Amino acid sequence: DKKEIELKRESIDLHCVFNEISENFVTGQLEALNGSLDLKLSSQAPVISADEVHLVNVIYNLLDNAVKYCQTQPDIKIETADIRSGVQIEISDNGIGIKRENQKLIFDKFYRVPTGNLHDVKGFGLGLFYVKEIVELHGGTIQIKSTLGKGTTFKIWWPKK
Repeated sequence: DKKEIELKRESIDLHCVFNEISENFVTGQLEALNGSLDLKLSSQAPVISADEVHLVNVIYNLLDNAVKYCQTQPDIKIETADIRSGVQIEISDNGIGIKRENQKLIFDKFYRVPTGNLHDVKGFGLGLFYVKEIVELHGGTIQIKSTLGKGTTFKIWWPKK
């Protein structure tokens, strides 16, 4: 909180990262829930400049939320595409979704979407704050599209260099 995060940038092939994460995540969290993770890696130039540790943390955070906020079998999709001079990453789920009025607040530090009397999902409201900070430190952007009761999609644009 007191100092700027230092990034150790290197050239990273996003598709290799997603394939590795997919193997670990499916055999870890998703297998026990009979969930699925579908990769549609369409980028023709998936190499970006990033700090691999922080990049992987961003992806795991979004995947973990997709599982935590799903009341059925999690169905998660990761897609990549070439957009402008970067790669667009979309992570979509079939979770509970987020009300429109809460969507503008989810990246705020310590913010947690109100869930009434449900206290079954633990957290401090730091995950999405961290995700946004890391994406922006790399020069990227993040957006959310969510429909209550149907799921959420996070769109990340990550510059090539």
